[in-house]
Amino acid sequence: MSTVKTLQYLVDGRWLDSKTTRFMDVRNPSTGEIIAKAPCCTEDEVKTAIAAARKAFPAWSNTPAIKRAQIMFQLRELLIKHEERLTELVARENGKAWGDAQGDVLKAKEGTELACSIPTLLAGESLMDASVGIDTTLYREPIGVFAGIVPFNFPAMIPMGWMAPLCIASGNTIVIKAASMTPMTCMEIAKLYQEAGVPDGVINIVTCSRNEADLFLTHPEVNGVSFVGSTSVGLHVYSKAAAHGKRVQALCEAKNHALVLADAPIARTAAGIINAAFGCAGERCMALPVVVVQEEIADRLIAAVLEKAQALKVGPGYRKETDMGPVISAEHKKSVENWITKGIEEGAKLVLDGRGFQVEGFENGYYVGPTLFDRVTEEMTIGTEEVFGPVLCFKRVKNFEEGLQVMNRNPLANGSVIFTQNGHYAREFQKRTHGGMVGINVGIPVPVGVFPFSGHKNSFFGDLHCLGKDGVRFYTETKCVTSRWFDEEERKREKVDSWDGTI
Repeated sequence: MSTVKTLQYLVDGRWLDSKTTRFMDVRNPSTGEIIAKAPCCTEDEVKTAIAAARKAFPAWSNTPAIKRAQIMFQLRELLIKHEERLTELVARENGKAWGDAQGDVLKAKEGTELACSIPTLLAGESLMDASVGIDTTLYREPIGVFAGIVPFNFPAMIPMGWMAPLCIASGNTIVIKAASMTPMTCMEIAKLYQEAGVPDGVINIVTCSRNEADLFLTHPEVNGVSFVGSTSVGLHVYSKAAAHGKRVQALCEAKNHALVLADAPIARTAAGIINAAFGCAGERCMALPVVVVQEEIADRLIAAVLEKAQALKVGPGYRKETDMGPVISAEHKKSVENWITKGIEEGAKLVLDGRGFQVEGFENGYYVGPTLFDRVTEEMTIGTEEVFGPVLCFKRVKNFEEGLQVMNRNPLANGSVIFTQNGHYAREFQKRTHGGMVGINVGIPVPVGVFPFSGHKNSFFGDLHCLGKDGVRFYTETKCVTSRWFDEEERKREKVDSWDGTI
């Protein structure tokens, strides 16, 4: 058995041993083995990280944007160089299948590439002679210290693709609370930030419990908070941090639905559903856990999905032949299996049961097999609340209108999807659906990073989403400068009106 590594935390450019007496196990979900121990950093250590970020802010914010962009370019090259190593690390600490883990790392690179264009993204606006002899210029400026609170499911993409690149490239500094179950990828990429030339204190990494993380919401030297996680915690983060005058973006739960119309090609649609429902073992807020299907093709579609689900190779995430890896922990495995039992009790028809799933040679891994439910109704919680696992529900409807109504009654609205070859219904769907990210024959409608990750309703709390221009706006504030220069005659004036020529 390999030696269990005790992880450190990063403050002011130094990797330090925590003085805590509490450590959190980091396990390989594919085997159940403990592979590291993460410190539950003390309040004083979290405060020290915030202080380091505050100290680094003045010099970093005054660093020219082009210089910050050059560092992001260096970081991009390092992410490419270490892609294979980082992919394996994600697969081992998170359990994702190799392709899913690789995508996690590539999404971190995508966010970094967006940050490489920060000089253009920060460019302001100006108008000469906005009034007579008066010019106005708008600038975008960094704000200060941000905190990032991240979940376990995307240890590369979320902290190091969604948060750190735009935050830092915009001239801010950041303290990231890495997920206690999957902290190592975030920490390894932070080392690449250091190698790329990010100054000490600009990026800081801690691991801690919710109690210590609450400091971010009230600390006077934290200017903003970016959060990804459950809706209940997200609402707490949003409410408390906003009440303390901080900018907040809280990306929360989802129960994404897809509407499949009768004209959809069965085989291709089933393939898209399989990828969307069971990729990352269903542990992503853009998973597709519910399919709303027209009754006339429901039996054929479910049969096609069942065949593909049964063919999925479930196994250790770090084996490249694996199609679907384990869920994150023994506790989460139990939770998902309890949801399956609850679905049966609620009256849904169990088509494929993933409970009790074992992989030969990896009996201690946290595996749940692909699970399918048919004839799920709106009253059943299995089809309305987030399970966050490889569980797919089918709801049957008569037509487009009924299907759209079923979807729009969902209080969560990250994404929504339609599978059809009918342009009229596709256009109606994109206009009338409540989902913030819409897919037309695309099962996971996450846009590339130049567009925002734009959840709606109870899937998001805040005003500005992550990534895209929204992300730049979140990490900056505008300053408008109005100026005039006096000619010889104007210099002699001894009286001005109340608006001083600005009207």
